[in-house]
Amino acid sequence: MTVDLKLIQQLRQASGAGVMDVKKALEEAGGDVDKAREVLKQKGLERAAKKKDRETKEGYIGVYQHHNGKAVGVVVLLSETDFVARNRKFKQLAYDLAMQACSMRPASLDELMESDFIKQPGTKVKDVLDQAIATLGENIQIKEVKYFQI
Repeated sequence: MTVDLKLIQQLRQASGAGVMDVKKALEEAGGDVDKAREVLKQKGLERAAKKKDRETKEGYIGVYQHHNGKAVGVVVLLSETDFVARNRKFKQLAYDLAMQACSMRPASLDELMESDFIKQPGTKVKDVLDQAIATLGENIQIKEVKYFQI
């Protein structure tokens, strides 16, 4: 089966997965974009599970300050290498997680992980981390989350 390049590009932009992974998923799904998303998600979860035990010793601190200047969310996000820690997508994830912490004021890291991600309603934070692991190719962990308010 030949897959339309526009479909590959569309799904690649939506998922962040590699071109060949997207092409294989579309072929496996018979050209159905929704089924291909599920295939990519499942393969991403499998890859993420394999990487969960790897040591994370590099990272980035994401900070979000509320517009009124009276609340701040801080997240320490770790990766395996400084190459990923300097990546624009990784830094954006750290910032988004800090925004999540500022808006929901979690009492613990577990509470943050189980919450619905602000930027993707219906998706848990832990699932967003798994997606990032699959996309960036390294183990990613949240070491610490803090919320401060005046």
